[in-house]
Amino acid sequence: MEIKYAALIGLGAMGSFFAPRMEAYLGREHFQVVAEGARKKRLEEQGVTINGVNHKFSIRTPGEEGPKADLIIMAMKDMGLAQAIEDIRNLVGEDTQILCVMNGVDSEEKVAAAYGWDHVLYSYMRMSIVMKNGKADFDPYWGKVHFGEAKNLELSGRVQAVKAFFDACDIPYEIDEDMKRGLWFKYMCNVGENMTCALLGIPFGAFRVSGAANEIRRGAMREVIAVANRLGVDLCEADIEAQEETVRSIPYHNKPSTLQDLEAGKKTEVEMFAGGVVRMGEELGIPTPINWMFLKGIQVHEEKNRGEF
Repeated sequence: MEIKYAALIGLGAMGSFFAPRMEAYLGREHFQVVAEGARKKRLEEQGVTINGVNHKFSIRTPGEEGPKADLIIMAMKDMGLAQAIEDIRNLVGEDTQILCVMNGVDSEEKVAAAYGWDHVLYSYMRMSIVMKNGKADFDPYWGKVHFGEAKNLELSGRVQAVKAFFDACDIPYEIDEDMKRGLWFKYMCNVGENMTCALLGIPFGAFRVSGAANEIRRGAMREVIAVANRLGVDLCEADIEAQEETVRSIPYHNKPSTLQDLEAGKKTEVEMFAGGVVRMGEELGIPTPINWMFLKGIQVHEEKNRGEF
């Protein structure tokens, strides 16, 4: 398998990590962004500015006929996943591989339910990207995309094909031996960091100086560990410690996605982050009081943004 034509759906913060390098390698004829309606018009007329360079990528509408994609990157928010699964239908061929690099721990299952596991690899991203008003600024080599089969002691043919493609595109990546554990590790970190910053209105830099913020962050992470352990995922206190250096290395003024969404007056992914922990905790009989407070507190921020009070 060789990746000669690729598509991206979700040209936001995460999508901006891939798009310029994929187009540079494949050429405009062989890389397209999937979009329609007002978003398509905006991308065609205004483009998106990534690290100071304005890009107007080739746009393909969901119903448009064209070549099947060898690789599809799905990089939208959780609330857009159901629609995106339908929007890529015309691009999925016999050998298409799909990387759903979204936050959370169940997007692969949802995509596989529509297209089958032969088309879906596990994936997630570890990076911090600030995007505002169609402009994304980030170090393209700080952070990476993780991908692979559920287990990767030996690399399958399709994993090797994506690996070769990312090498050619100069896209940083890592292939975890245990991708499910990696997904849950990222989810744990996201819940702790993303939700704490969003509820309190603080940037990542606060974790360098605030003991109180770190106690909240770590407490939320421990709730994720309790849920993960009950589901057979081997996370532990050492994983919290392993994240300490990373969280302090994130640029001081960077803000996680949920806080960016609140400040922009947008709907957040709180139901997938804190809400997911609360739902799973209730199903498993595990208390999750910190995540309950995250969920309700951030919902109040959303209500305020909507002008309900």
